[in-house]
Parts: sequence; C-alpha cells; structure tokens
Amino acid sequence: MATFFAPSDPSGIRGLHREHIRATPSWRRRATCYDTILVDMDNSPNSINSMDVARVLCLFSFPFLGKTFPCALVHWYKHIGSKLDDATGIWMVCPSFEDNGSRELSVIHLDSIFCAVYLLPMFGNSDPIHPAVTFDNSLDAFKGYYVNKYTNHHSFEILS
Repeated sequence: MATFFAPSDPSGIRGLHREHIRATPSWRRRATCYDTILVDMDNSPNSINSMDVARVLCLFSFPFLGKTFPCALVHWYKHIGSKLDDATGIWMVCPSFEDNGSRELSVIHLDSIFCAVYLLPMFGNSDPIHPAVTFDNSLDAFKGYYVNKYTNHHSFEILS
C-alpha cells in the first residue's frame, strides 16, 4: 500500500491519498495481477517529468546490517518517442527487453515508487483483438501502451 501527498485529489488540499500496488500470481483466487507504476528517476533527462514506467513483478524485503530494505522486482517500459503523442497528448511506452529477448528487469527500493499508473493498449488499425486477450494478460498482449494521465487529478498533474 502506498500513501502519498496529493493536494488536488478528492482527499482534500491537505490530505494524503492511499492506493494499493499489487504483484500477485493469484488475485482474488483467479487471475494474476501485476500493477504498473511510476518510478522516481531523480531528474533523469530521458524520462516523463523525471518518472519512468515499470511493472511490479514481485514485492519483497531483506535484512542487511540490522536494517530491512523493502524492494520490488520490476520490468521496465521504454518511451516511444521523446514527447507526447501529437494526436492524444499522452506519453507512449512499450515493454523493454534485453538484446537476448529477456525482460529488462531491476530491483528497486519501494521509496522510489511514486504511484500506480494505468496503461491503455495501442490498438492496431485493422486487426481485431484476439479473443484470448483478457484483463490479466493485456499488458503482455500489445506492442505499445498509452500512459493514462486522465485517471485522476494526481496523474494528470504528473504526466502533463
């Protein structure tokens, strides 16, 4: 669960907003659920307002020298283009892979997760969506995604 300051959200101008970020192979005893997030990249020039998009695959912690470090294993998304899409005004991303075809993965500290983010598939012009595509596998079924800035006020402020 992430708690963050979101002054324009319905939580009020001085309130905190809380959301759950999930990484589970069985959500509600059914399908998988691996949420996508914005990761604070400390003013990286090749990012969306110093944020990058990743998908959480595992949440874990480990002790080291008497201190516990909460972490996440993430699969990165890379940007399609260096600016907002001209037609939609939305950032575009696609899953990032290594040269050998494996996912580009990293372990990050939970403090670097800024908030959850929602991705919208980039549909082709003429091909119908395959019937096997469902809510739980849609982040693996498309080549590109729009980073939805219209989810809430907080996302709109960050991603605009």
